[in-house]
Amino acid sequence: MKNLNIKSALLACTLLATLVSCDSDYADEKPTIANIAVTNPAFSTLEAAAIQGGVAVVLSNKNGGDASGNFTVFAPTNDAFARLGLVDAGSLGALNNTFLTNTLLYHVSNGNLPSSQIMAGGTSGSAYNSLTRRFISRGNDLYINGSKIVITNVAASNGTVHAIDKVMLATNANIVASAQAVAGGGVFKKPELTFLVAAVVRSGLAPTLANPANNFTIYAPTDAAFIAAGFPTAAAVSAADPAFLASVLLNHAVGTGKFTSEQTALTAMTAGGGTLTYSAFNNGTFTVKSNGIATPANMVIPDIQCTNGVVHIIDKVLLP
Repeated sequence: MKNLNIKSALLACTLLATLVSCDSDYADEKPTIANIAVTNPAFSTLEAAAIQGGVAVVLSNKNGGDASGNFTVFAPTNDAFARLGLVDAGSLGALNNTFLTNTLLYHVSNGNLPSSQIMAGGTSGSAYNSLTRRFISRGNDLYINGSKIVITNVAASNGTVHAIDKVMLATNANIVASAQAVAGGGVFKKPELTFLVAAVVRSGLAPTLANPANNFTIYAPTDAAFIAAGFPTAAAVSAADPAFLASVLLNHAVGTGKFTSEQTALTAMTAGGGTLTYSAFNNGTFTVKSNGIATPANMVIPDIQCTNGVVHIIDKVLLP
């Protein structure tokens, strides 16, 4: 991969050092995928997540579900987990454990997938669900969904590891059900998006946003964003004028679902007929501004893949 930054180059050197142990008795043996995480400090959070999520043993052995006996893992680095506020085993406790397990499995696929077979415009399945992960080229970089592939082809005894700079998130549910899962503590144990769910229900847009025939990019404001926009409680949202809420929510919806890596235009028309303006792409995210706000919204959690689109959680309500 071209133009690796300094941090990526250092990670590559560390991984290489892991694979060519100075212990002559084992110098010719490759470690398992799980052992790569255990022995490499750049993957210590992934190691803790694999233990907590119950997949460490799976990735320590051959893949019984594939004739080759191998897995391919797109492995988030410590920095990738830190973008979600997950910096060690203790902070991983903020996640619902079932969601953590499913998230880890979403990074895994059957068989070997070397970088020579990863092509922009291509897709890859996962061990978690039927959602398709997309490979996207942006400049000199290659992405899987919204996550940049920073190191490729780390050989393990039971497969191949590629390092990525963001944790890939997928819900295996439609946009409405995904927001309800977040609001109900099914993702992070602390509920979030409760105001958004109330707005979706009150506005009458739930059937539209849940319809598998529709596909959207959704910018989903946090609870704090709704409070800052003048809604002190979720009950206040539920009491608001449905037509007003519908106009506001439609200003957060753009068709079709795009990961951050796929967004190249600097403006987009919303489902409500408004215009959103984007900043330049920077470190896997960008800011979003609508006509009704003075300063742009930042992405809190980008690139959540749903069955009918992609959700980016943001820190402001995009008023029309």
